[in-house]
Amino acid sequence: VQLQASGGGLVQPGGSLRLSCVVPRNIVSFKSMAWYRQAPGKQREWLARITAGGITDYPDSVKGRFTISREIRRNTMYLQMNNLKPEDTAEYYCEATRGASEYWGQGTLVTVSS
Repeated sequence: VQLQASGGGLVQPGGSLRLSCVVPRNIVSFKSMAWYRQAPGKQREWLARITAGGITDYPDSVKGRFTISREIRRNTMYLQMNNLKPEDTAEYYCEATRGASEYWGQGTLVTVSS
């Protein structure tokens, strides 16, 4: 299963971006889907999760700024990121879980800079 992430780019501090992650099959067939990021020299960080039933969860570090959602008919998951900060600069990845298997997309780079 190959996930396709997109939507990264250069944005000024305080700006917004929406990332997309397309899956090649029924999105609700996955137990959950999530967004992660990894900045240079840092560990991978979990950002948001959405279950097959549509329940969402976030770490406190991004709660209120990031919103995960999905469009079932398009088999697409989104991450809306608002009030971006330079420390949000990282490679962003989408992940999907089915059973004991995890599937990852290639990263999309987000750079927050003036």
